[in-house]
Amino acid sequence: MAMTREERDRLVASYRAGADVFAAAMADVTDAELDLRPIDGEWTVREIAHHLADGELNSAVRLRRLIAEDEPVLPGYDEMAFVRRLHVTRRPIATSIAAASAARASTLTILETLTEDEWARTGTHTEHGAYSVEAWLRDYATHPAEHADQARRVLAAIRGGAG
Repeated sequence: MAMTREERDRLVASYRAGADVFAAAMADVTDAELDLRPIDGEWTVREIAHHLADGELNSAVRLRRLIAEDEPVLPGYDEMAFVRRLHVTRRPIATSIAAASAARASTLTILETLTEDEWARTGTHTEHGAYSVEAWLRDYATHPAEHADQARRVLAAIRGGAG
């Protein structure tokens, strides 16, 4: 179902704010807190930060392919394999926070110039089936905010407060 102009504008505004929301959540994280896992089955703050960059970089390519290619096939990726194999525990989070921010800033310039025909472009996501530019926006508009909330829950558990 096509989204209304109001919904699109609201989601683009959320997309625009996303990197800053995540960076703010990471502003007071200490090195000692990065790799603690106070919640069984939950990612560490370091893993969350690196996952966000992986997701944002992948999403930036997906949008570009939806716009530039006719009916592209957009592959999913194994998020856990990225965490396991990309030396997550040995990398600082600052570069991942910067990469996520840069990917969003660049992609925002595309979103802000799309025509109605471009908003209607589609492809196929290997995990979700038919996939449109609007579906992409619904998926990624709040991605950093969701992970900022996740990181705040982990930090609250580390610090002994309510999350």
